[in-house]
Amino acid sequence: MPELPDITVYLDALSTRLLGRVLERIKIANVFVLRTAVPPIDSLHGRRVVALRRIGKRIVFGFEGDSWLVLHLMIAGRLHWTDAGGKPTGRNVIASFVLEHGTLTLTEAGTKRRASLHVIDGENALSAHDPGGIDVFTCAPEEFATTLTQRNHTLKRALTDPHLFSGIGNAYSDEILHAARLSPVTLTQKLSAAGIARLLAATRDTLRRWTELLRLEAGGGFPAKVTAFRPEMAVHGKFGQPCPVCATAVQRIAYTENEVNYCPRCQTGGKLLADRSLSRLLKSD
Repeated sequence: MPELPDITVYLDALSTRLLGRVLERIKIANVFVLRTAVPPIDSLHGRRVVALRRIGKRIVFGFEGDSWLVLHLMIAGRLHWTDAGGKPTGRNVIASFVLEHGTLTLTEAGTKRRASLHVIDGENALSAHDPGGIDVFTCAPEEFATTLTQRNHTLKRALTDPHLFSGIGNAYSDEILHAARLSPVTLTQKLSAAGIARLLAATRDTLRRWTELLRLEAGGGFPAKVTAFRPEMAVHGKFGQPCPVCATAVQRIAYTENEVNYCPRCQTGGKLLADRSLSRLLKSD
């Protein structure tokens, strides 16, 4: 699922292409992507895009007249841009946004249709789509600590809870915990003040570094390869490969549709965590 760094770079590219432009029409190729009926989506036709923002892992398009379109890409949703005169690319197109100078297409791989579009009248109604997680870049250290420890969850669960922290998911939480040298199954209320400070620093550094890496990769163009698995990552998706810090084989814990990736030497004192009881713990948490 695209997370904060991916969404930020998407917004960079969308801002240069959409802000101040008029949306001519929207083509819905799969009815399941549109989750609202009132106001109708064609009410956005002919309106100018005046704002773009991120709410958690959602991309929000603001139109003149105080109308809003909320896009949640979920796991397999991706965006593509084609200049006017070109042929839109991407398989499994589920929606297209046509402007005079180009077309933005929304695709979704696989057979499960999880990506969603909501049309909203009035900015106040946007609050219903905000899970409420805090911004790790603007929060005070005390707010981060309070948010982290308000419930006694595993660190993995806490970081990926959108009601606690904004924009962090499965991939970057693995990278954050590796950078902080913390076990993914450490309970939040057991973490020391020094550990919390280290986690906040690692969270900010990791998200900032990856945002810049993705910006460099895009090179001012439209992001072409948005994926949760990248060769530069330290542990996420690297099961069995050597940790870049200590060369110990990266381990994993599989649960539901996710998995935790970690280095046993850097993060867990040499202990292997991938057993059934821990999988059940993460699943239930």
